[in-house]
Amino acid sequence: MIDVSIVIVGWNVRDLLRNCLDSVYKQTEGIRYEVIYVDNASHDESIEMVKESFPETIIITNTTNQGFVKANNQGFEIAKGRYVLLLNSDTIILDNAIAKTVAFADSHTEAAAVGCKVLNPDGTPQAITCFMFPSVLNLLLSSTYLYKIFPKSKFFGRELMTWWDKNEVREVDAVAGCYMLVRKEAIDQIGVLDQRYFIYAEETDWCYRLQEKGWKVLFTPESEIIHYGGQTTKQIAAKFRLQLSGSILIFMKLHRSKLSFLFARILIALFFFLRIPLWLAKTLVGKSSYKESIATVKTYLLGGFYCLTNWKKLLINKEVLNEETFEKKTVPIASK
Repeated sequence: MIDVSIVIVGWNVRDLLRNCLDSVYKQTEGIRYEVIYVDNASHDESIEMVKESFPETIIITNTTNQGFVKANNQGFEIAKGRYVLLLNSDTIILDNAIAKTVAFADSHTEAAAVGCKVLNPDGTPQAITCFMFPSVLNLLLSSTYLYKIFPKSKFFGRELMTWWDKNEVREVDAVAGCYMLVRKEAIDQIGVLDQRYFIYAEETDWCYRLQEKGWKVLFTPESEIIHYGGQTTKQIAAKFRLQLSGSILIFMKLHRSKLSFLFARILIALFFFLRIPLWLAKTLVGKSSYKESIATVKTYLLGGFYCLTNWKKLLINKEVLNEETFEKKTVPIASK
């Protein structure tokens, strides 16, 4: 039986994908695994590269960009492993990390999902490794930059757990979706990723639903990876910046009260508006180019305005989402 199905989604990241796959095959031993690559209509010869350099990889080809969430679900549909590993294409596996995570999960049967220590390319710990669920309080702290002013405070640094050095095993709310090992038994119980999320917050939603069913989400420092971060989303950065906030609002709408959702819209608008003068100041002191600052200011103005007026305009997949969509209790599944 296959121990783990490694699912990787890619969109025009051929070189990063090559490095990722190379690390998977070179740094994974002692377990039985399969690699499933889902291509979201890349035009940079990613598929040709995978076929030539990693012929054992299973490939699913989409003719249009289906989004990160739906593409992962396509991989889950054919996965044969006891576990499924969500792995971003801009990651590098270190020191047999996948086998270590599988061994950890095998010895912690209460855990449905396991995350690992995520490092920046320079070897420093990455901030977004594990975190708390979105809430009105957490949005207030992030919107006002208090978490950056007091990162070592357990209160102000609570959302991203910036007070913790992440050097011991701990039960957490959610782990980063760039590397997330999930028990197939748990997926069969709660369903796949919710396709109302195009990208972002889908792993947070998954962790929330897992814990609703009594499962635990654990972090282990025994496994380490490098994550470059934002390599796909930088191709259309403005749209993805708005989508990030939209995805948080989807979570708030699905899992929090109507009043909390309203406050969330206001606080995310505050997040956008407070950063506009900071970007203008960056231009004045020469820390940012005029073109970059104007583009960012425009994005933040739109973001704040959309939050207060029509929040669904933040979303890339807004055409397929309506109020009826959010009334459904079942999680949409992938379509072939």
